[in-house]
This record gives sequence, C-alpha cells and structure tokens, in this order.
Amino acid sequence: MSKLIIPRKTVYRLSLYYRALQRAKANGIDTVSSAALATAAGVKPTQLRKDLTYFGQFGTRGLGYNVAQLSARLTDVLGTTRLQPVILVGAGNLGSALLKYPGFAKEGFEVAAAFDLEPSRQRAKELGVRVLPMTKLTEFLRGNQVKMAILTVPAHVAQEVTNNMIDAGIMAILNFAPIILQVPDHVVVNNVDLAIELENLSYFIQ
Repeated sequence: MSKLIIPRKTVYRLSLYYRALQRAKANGIDTVSSAALATAAGVKPTQLRKDLTYFGQFGTRGLGYNVAQLSARLTDVLGTTRLQPVILVGAGNLGSALLKYPGFAKEGFEVAAAFDLEPSRQRAKELGVRVLPMTKLTEFLRGNQVKMAILTVPAHVAQEVTNNMIDAGIMAILNFAPIILQVPDHVVVNNVDLAIELENLSYFIQ
C-alpha cells in the first residue's frame, strides 16, 4: 500500500492536535468537540476537520471526537507509537541544553547519541547521553538505523556535516544552524532560526 501524501503544514498541525488531545486526556476529558479541539490547537474548526479527513471519518456529529481513539490514530500517523531514535550533532551550548530537555522521551523520541569534535566522558556523564567523536558518526548511523538528526553545529560546517549524515542514511533533520541546507528531495529539513524568530516578533511590537 502506497503511503498517503499529506501536505507538510497538515503534518505540523497534527502535532498541535495531538498535544491538545494529550492535555484533554490529562484533564480527564473523554470527548472533545471540533470547536474546542481547534481552539486548543490554535486553528479554525474547518481547518481541523479538513486535516482529519486525510485519515478517514473521525468523530460523531453532535458528540465530537473520542480523545483516546483520535490520540491513538495520530500517534500511528506521526510514527511515534514506539520510541524514534534521533542523534544530535554539535554538543556545544545549545546542543547540550537540548540534550538536557526531558520532553523528547515523553513525546516518543530517544536521543541515541550525540556527536562533537571534542567529546568527553565527563560531558557525557553530565548530559546523560553518549557523546562520541565526529569520526564515529557514519559508523554509528549505519550500525543503528537512525534516520533523524538534530543539527546544532556552526554555520560554516553545517553543510559538510549534513552531507555526511545523508550519505550515512539520515532522512530528516531539525536544523538549528543559521544556514539553508542543500539536501536531496528525499530528505526533509525543518529549520529553527532563533534570531529570525526574534526579528519577526520585533516587527510586531513596533
């Protein structure tokens, strides 16, 4: 069966719906209306219903969505039914802060290893994850079937590191380096440029 092609913005919104459903579940809510779920996710109800039609019919008219059932379906669609291994490359200040973030495992992601030019046992102990030398990157990726990476290296080495990761099998990158990466069509990159986000906010407070 061929994989359903879903617009990238829809996939992003599915994560918003999933988090809203998790909050509802934590509050003991079993059923949620499309209006309430849309509001919690910050979208219009029509957009929510349109996004969910990619996966068949959900909800009961007049009753809304079963929180547990829709959560399970979104988990399945997003591929987080089991822990997804991910690596982090660049264990400097930002990389180290991300490695200390406890939310990855809670959301279904396991940081299998980190890579840095200057690995140390002491740093690995502090961060609670293996920090390996960059020379081990290709060998690790090929031996562990990891497909996702978080990139927190300086801009001037980001493209070279990206090329090496892709050659070793990486197919999805969360890029914190302030550079637009050139990648093949089969590789997905999500860019997180903190300075650009702040500039954007600055415009709106003028």
